[in-house]
Amino acid sequence: MSVKKINEENFESEILNAGKTAIVDFYADWCGPCKMMSPIIDEIAQDENIVVGKINVDENQELAIKYDVMSIPTIIIFKNGNQVKRFVGVQNKNDILNSL
Repeated sequence: MSVKKINEENFESEILNAGKTAIVDFYADWCGPCKMMSPIIDEIAQDENIVVGKINVDENQELAIKYDVMSIPTIIIFKNGNQVKRFVGVQNKNDILNSL
């Protein structure tokens, strides 16, 4: 699978109602640490059992506010539509996968 571009219009259907574990990467194009996380997020998206989405905080400020994203990158794991884990800053791929 590939990383889905998530916005306020498709967040509920693609993430909250995905029917499987979803990982959301809140990022910005100008953010250096976000760029470091991008290949890791792409690798995680290869797992067909996980929905992986990216939300540009500059374009989707309402979602960033709703989920209290204060620093980027912020990665939030959702299960059954509920937030279950949050990472802030550059993370190791295994740390993220071990949280699933």
